[in-house]
Amino acid sequence: MWSYEKRLQFPVNIKETCPKTASLVISQFGGPDGELAASMRYLSQRYTMPCKEVGGLLTDIGTEELGHLEMICSIIYQLTKNLSAEQAKTAGFDAYYIDHTTALWPTAAAGVPFNACEFQSKGDAITDLIEDLAAEQKARTTYDNLIRIITDPDVREPLKFLRAREVVHFQRFGEALEKIKSDLDAKNFYYFNPEFDKQFVKKPAQ
Repeated sequence: MWSYEKRLQFPVNIKETCPKTASLVISQFGGPDGELAASMRYLSQRYTMPCKEVGGLLTDIGTEELGHLEMICSIIYQLTKNLSAEQAKTAGFDAYYIDHTTALWPTAAAGVPFNACEFQSKGDAITDLIEDLAAEQKARTTYDNLIRIITDPDVREPLKFLRAREVVHFQRFGEALEKIKSDLDAKNFYYFNPEFDKQFVKKPAQ
């Protein structure tokens, strides 16, 4: 017999149905700074990263973001799993309910569907890592805003955990950017693409 126990990175145990809160948290599912965009960004960028260590970091953080996506979806599901049509109507969740009932579908809190044009995979190490730094800060700001508005501690605690991880990821991407810069010969490392213009990249010592 195979034994399988699935656990989230941080527990989500929400007791009260609240479609209004779900309509806010959903931005971290399919919004411009959400976990779906983050995971796709990093797992796409890793292939053209010229440094194996930084490529590995992108793989690790991109994979962790998939776990964060699962946490966000669990929060939304638990906030709406016992939802009635009347609750959806009075909480302003009715437009979403009409299209999706209580199924999970990636959208921003403002109602804009998920769009891959909201993130980049440019194939330039400096460009991609600076985008990643900005992405983590934008996600951290979104979590700040959610935590300011939401009062239910069952929702706030996992959001606080996710916010803390954004800070850690920002630190790791900052270290990765410094490593990439240290591997480049030119002081002005912004005028070429180290993945394509390999003559500017230091060769490893033999």
